[in-house]
Amino acid sequence: MTTRSELKNEWSIFLDRDGVINKRFPGGYVKKPSEFDFLQGSLLAIRILSDIFKNIFIVTNQQGIGKGLMTIYDLEDVHRQMMGQIKEKGGRIDRIFFCPDLASKSPNCRKPRLAMAQMAKKEFPSLDFHKSYMVGDSIGDMEFGQNAEMHCVFIRSDEEDKTITKNIPVYSSLLEFVRTLNSI
Repeated sequence: MTTRSELKNEWSIFLDRDGVINKRFPGGYVKKPSEFDFLQGSLLAIRILSDIFKNIFIVTNQQGIGKGLMTIYDLEDVHRQMMGQIKEKGGRIDRIFFCPDLASKSPNCRKPRLAMAQMAKKEFPSLDFHKSYMVGDSIGDMEFGQNAEMHCVFIRSDEEDKTITKNIPVYSSLLEFVRTLNSI
């Protein structure tokens, strides 16, 4: 059993953004800060995670950029506001990795490919994927975590009913998952 001290000193957590931290934007992409809406409990969850994990990363596919619906600067504005609110509530994110590529582009950096995991490893050389969690709400997120040999956690969104197999724990929210960690 992993102890809280081991998590704090050695473990990392990768979080998907849309559907885990914030509500998915109906029928589209979060293109501006006013469209970003934290899911209930996610700010508290990130604050608690900040006390539990050595590193906290966001890994997010953002093909709205590749489609020309938004720019990297638009995404940076969204993330600047998000990070400000996280910090204001006592949380932290060590780095955000995003992929602007279209799903149809080959090759691309989108999850479930490992490009964003490799970027994290390059910037944080002590990162050990075997001592990392991937928390996401899609099959692609789970495949990303499995491809990197991370521990995977699935957040079941109300919008989609996805069946997850291979003994991946399922929670209704990031906060529900964090409460199980908080009891370590």
